[in-house]
Amino acid sequence: MFAFFRPAAHQAPLPDERVDSTYRRLRWQIFAGIFFGYAGYYLLRKNFSLAMPYLIEEEGYTRGQLGVAISAIAIAYGLSKFLMGLVSDRSNPRYFLPFGLLISAGVMFIFGFAHWATSSVTIMFVLLFINGWAQGMGWPPSGRTMVHWWSQKERGGVVSVWNVAHNVGGGLIGPLFLLGLGWTNDWHAAFYVPAAVAVLVAVFAFATMRDTPQSVGLPPVEQYKNDYPEGYDESHEQEFSAKQIFVEYVLRNKLLWYIALANVFVYLLRYGVLDWAPTYLKEAKHFSVDTTSWAYFFYEWAGIPGTLLCGWMSDKIFRGNRGLTGIVFMALVTVATLVYWLNPPGNPTVDMIALFSIGFLIYGPVMLIGLQALELAPKKAAGTAAGFTGLFGYLGGSVAASAAMGYTVDHFGWDGGFVLLVSACVLAIAFMVPTLWHTKAASANREAVA
Repeated sequence: MFAFFRPAAHQAPLPDERVDSTYRRLRWQIFAGIFFGYAGYYLLRKNFSLAMPYLIEEEGYTRGQLGVAISAIAIAYGLSKFLMGLVSDRSNPRYFLPFGLLISAGVMFIFGFAHWATSSVTIMFVLLFINGWAQGMGWPPSGRTMVHWWSQKERGGVVSVWNVAHNVGGGLIGPLFLLGLGWTNDWHAAFYVPAAVAVLVAVFAFATMRDTPQSVGLPPVEQYKNDYPEGYDESHEQEFSAKQIFVEYVLRNKLLWYIALANVFVYLLRYGVLDWAPTYLKEAKHFSVDTTSWAYFFYEWAGIPGTLLCGWMSDKIFRGNRGLTGIVFMALVTVATLVYWLNPPGNPTVDMIALFSIGFLIYGPVMLIGLQALELAPKKAAGTAAGFTGLFGYLGGSVAASAAMGYTVDHFGWDGGFVLLVSACVLAIAFMVPTLWHTKAASANREAVA
């Protein structure tokens, strides 16, 4: 069925005098496509979290039951991001990314308009699983696009800017929900209003995206920028088999395993806070619906300057040492999480600042792990490498943030839930330590060769 997505054929080379102008124009256009296209995915990622307080009050579901239901997104997304990464590395991202976005929008329309969609945990789990699988079709084609259109020396800045698409899309869920709620007085607007916007985004992404430079008559980006990674040759422009990608460039990559394990706990904290923020703020801190929706917005959009700062610090202050940068940011996340937990009710300003700080800090490590995955494999295997780290992050961290967090709070209260989150911060740092050591060793080896 995926033959439809096969990579575009190489076109006849453009005249030399047209290469630079065409590259410049298409890179802006394509970046807009993958940025807003991926932001569209996040319009449909966490809608269920905003609906959970209503499902608890009106439908009588427990936090644990809803945690099981929402864990379907993480399970499916983790598997899909990896398996669809394999498919994406052998596909045309111009078709691949919008197709997944349309499937995800379709599921949200069902949640919004079909009352049976929330009639049982099983039905919610199945629908959220389908949504999670479709969501896994966003990151791999974006990663494939970036490694084909931007050279290694440019990629750190490009990835850090693109990465804030998470926050642009995720942050708009709250305001779109309030807009729909004002229009319809129906909490199901959390599903169908963002879905309608996402359909328009899918059309835009298809119109602006392209496959490889060679598919439009341009030379490889390494040739265009005269920026060749170590060991680069013509074989890097050939498509690999699925076995080559998986065995040679993923399973045998030790450093990729370290960052994948760190990703488990980064994602546990990220989604442990994000998924449960509306419920926690309403139950423990007595926030109103309007305030919790805006808190959700601030958490996501705080990640925009935080991610950009993290990318800049990684390049300029820590001189490309991604591991050390990640450790510093995770240590600060731990402090902000403790404040968010221990601040007594009645101090909403402190809660909002703490939540803003967590959002500001956590997306930096998320970005760094994704960037390292892209850099640790040849560009024809980039989607699979990124999917591998995502597999750990979602199947381990995000599932725990959904199901384990829900049942922990049911049995031990919110204090028990926050013990789990703080432990995740500590363990993320612990798994980044060997990453730091390997990064230094690799840098020393490069200097010795030079």
